[in-house]
Amino acid sequence: MESPGSMGRSILIIVENLPVPFDRRVWMEATTLKRAGYDVSVISPTGKGYEEVREDIDGIHVYRHHLPPEHSSALGYLREYSSALWNEWRLARKAYREHRFELIHACNPPDLIFLVAMWFKFLHGVKFLFDHHDLSPELYESKFNKRGIFHRLTLWAERATFRLADKVISTNQSYKDVAVSRGKKQPEDVHVVRSGPDLDKFQPVPVNGAYKRGREYLVGYMGVMGEFDGVDHLVRAAAELIVKRGRKDIQFCFIGSGPCFEKLQSLSRELGVADFAEFTGRIPDADMIERLSSCDVCVDCDPLNPLNDKCTMNKILEYMALGRPIVQYDLLEGRRSAEDASLYAEPNNIKDLADKIEELLGNPSGRERMGQIGRERMIRKLEWKHQIPKLLAAYESLWSR
Repeated sequence: MESPGSMGRSILIIVENLPVPFDRRVWMEATTLKRAGYDVSVISPTGKGYEEVREDIDGIHVYRHHLPPEHSSALGYLREYSSALWNEWRLARKAYREHRFELIHACNPPDLIFLVAMWFKFLHGVKFLFDHHDLSPELYESKFNKRGIFHRLTLWAERATFRLADKVISTNQSYKDVAVSRGKKQPEDVHVVRSGPDLDKFQPVPVNGAYKRGREYLVGYMGVMGEFDGVDHLVRAAAELIVKRGRKDIQFCFIGSGPCFEKLQSLSRELGVADFAEFTGRIPDADMIERLSSCDVCVDCDPLNPLNDKCTMNKILEYMALGRPIVQYDLLEGRRSAEDASLYAEPNNIKDLADKIEELLGNPSGRERMGQIGRERMIRKLEWKHQIPKLLAAYESLWSR
C-alpha cells in the first residue's frame, strides 16, 4: 500500500560498509520504502557477488562503486574514506540527474556521508535523514583502545551529522539516548527502528546432521570476523572444551568472513581444534539458515567494550528467528534483545563462555524452551514487520514538517 506521504517521491539511500542487497537492514528498508510508493535509489560499495556497478533490482536503482582494500591504519582509513566520499558524491550527482531525489538517507559508519548530503541540502533543498547504525566514537575507542585526536575527529563528524539531519533513525534505545544527549536532537526527531529479520524469509528448516560431521553437538557462530567481534574468544572457548576438557563430541561452525578470517583459521590450528572447526566464509542465505537451524547452540561472542555494550547485534535476532538457544556475554543491548532466550557469560571471560556452552548442551529441555522463547519474542515484537510502521512514520514526519 502506498504511503500518503510518499506520493511518488524519490529518495536516495547511501551505505558505505556493505554492498546491497547483502546488507539486510538497508535492503529491507529500501524494499519497504519501494512498496510504500517511493522511488528508491541506493549507493553502496561493490562486494563478492555484487560486482555490477549499475543495475535495477526489484525496481530499486542500485549504484555501486569500488573501494580500495581494507587496512586497519590511519593511512588505510584515509584512502578508503576519501575514495568512498568521492564515489558517493559522483554517483549521487548521477542519481540526482536521473531521479531528482528529494531526500538522502545516510547509513553510517563512517559519519562522513553528511559531506555528500550537505552539497544537495544547501544547493537543491534535499532533506537529510541519518540512519544511525554504529557509534563511531565508541567504534574507534573499542578498536584501538585509546582516544586522542582521531577519537575527537569522530565526535566532530558525529555532531556535524546530527546537526545536519532533519530526522534520525536509531537502531535501539541506547542509540536514541546518544542522539538526544550527545547529538542534541529533540526526542520527537529520533525514531527507533530496530533491525529485526523478515520472518517470511528467516524460517527454521529441518536439521541436517551432515553439518555435525559425526559428532553429537553443533555450536554455531554467524557474523563478521573483525578485530573486535570476539570470534577468537569462541575459538579459544572451543579449545577449552575440546582440548582441556576432552569434549570430542562438539563440532563448531563459523559462518561469515572479515579481516580476521585467515587469522582465526590459523588460531584454530595453533590451539589444536582445526578438525572440530569449520570456517565456511560467506555462504548463500539458504545454506546459512540450514546450518544455523542444525545448531544445538548459537553463540554471540562480542566482548564488552564501549561499542558492543550499546549495539543490537543482528546475529542475536537471527538466531532467535530460527528458534536457536543462545550463549553470549552479558551486554546491555544483548540482554534487551534476547531476554530469557539466552544464557549470559561474564563479559570477556572465555572460560565462563565455555562453561555456559557446556551447560546449555547438557540441558536439552532448556535449549528447547529458550529457542521457543526467542522465536515467540521475534514474532510478537521484534521481526521486521513491527519496524515497518516506525520507518514509515519517520518518513511521514519529514514531509509534514
